[in-house]
Amino acid sequence: MNDIIIKLNTAENRSEALDGDKVVGLCDYRKEDNVLELYHTEVDKSYGGRGIAADLVDELVAFARKNSYKIRPTCSYVAKKFDNDVSYKDVDAR
Repeated sequence: MNDIIIKLNTAENRSEALDGDKVVGLCDYRKEDNVLELYHTEVDKSYGGRGIAADLVDELVAFARKNSYKIRPTCSYVAKKFDNDVSYKDVDAR
């Protein structure tokens, strides 16, 4: 099995986890002005337990920081992650 690659896909408004050419995880966002609303995170069940969802969120946090965006976490997974990790405070738009 290939290593999982996490990348930003701005054309699709999401971060993606790729195993070769196969998308095995994603975190979708909507952009409004300087705010990214992270509203959906999903990882293929067979890839669970590897921290892929966290990596998808981290990719979008890095993107937000690079572009001086804020993040509104409306996905329950992302909201919980933001609630439990103070390192996201600088990009939290709530």
